[in-house]
Amino acid sequence: MKRKLTITAFLLALTAWLAVAVYGYFQTDVATTSLTKVVVGYQKADPVDISRQRGELVKKMKAKGYKVVFKEFQDGAALMTALKSGSIDYARLGDTPPVVNQAAGMDLVYVGAGASKENGTGVLVKKGGNINSLADLKGKRIAYAKGKVDAWVTWDPYTATAQVNQNAKLLITAKGLAKNRDFVVATRKYAKENTTVTKLFLQYLGEDMTWANSHKSEVSTMLSKTLHLSKKITNLTVKRRSFAFSAVTSAIVKEQQTIADVFYQEGIIKKQINVGKALLQ
Repeated sequence: MKRKLTITAFLLALTAWLAVAVYGYFQTDVATTSLTKVVVGYQKADPVDISRQRGELVKKMKAKGYKVVFKEFQDGAALMTALKSGSIDYARLGDTPPVVNQAAGMDLVYVGAGASKENGTGVLVKKGGNINSLADLKGKRIAYAKGKVDAWVTWDPYTATAQVNQNAKLLITAKGLAKNRDFVVATRKYAKENTTVTKLFLQYLGEDMTWANSHKSEVSTMLSKTLHLSKKITNLTVKRRSFAFSAVTSAIVKEQQTIADVFYQEGIIKKQINVGKALLQ
């Protein structure tokens, strides 16, 4: 009889424990699934990647009910393909992919813009050579991709890498020519339906960039590990760069419109576009 009571007590206790465990499981599951997933596409060492590695944006978004998932891509074309297919909600891009894709008919919107990167973008030539000005480039071979040429148009960290490892000379920067900004874009449909998440994401990304501006040594270390480059290269990259992210202003729209107009005149895009239409308002 005593043994029977002991078994009964054990079974009751086990039942009670299972009930608590199941309840706890459902509580945890509900807490997890109640978060709205937000998928952000980025490229290695861009502002979103810096924010991802810092970790504050994820925490802040979670506190507001959003689970941020990051996906890394190799280039802007892959990012835009993913955005079109709906596999990501936001894409971090340079200044030309949004122009090209808007001209191709994609209904995208700019939701945020980064600071100018003009000081790390420019034309590289051999140090000690006979090219000392833009006029000296007449008749020379100029490439947008690395090769056996007289000049190379590129941006950081490639600019810094060439300067440090190949003793290249930065003939001219992009100052006065192009800002080479970072942008975050989304499809118009997603942006219209998710104005709150867009506002929060942009706010927290901006806060991370403010942190980056005052912690450049830490950012340099971060980029050195991410890109597998020496601190000498990433220090140069970070030193001449400002970090910021905010809403797209009319001045920034004008910058993008200049790119779009030049691309149309040169036949890079087949359709003349109005960049201002790629905004929610």
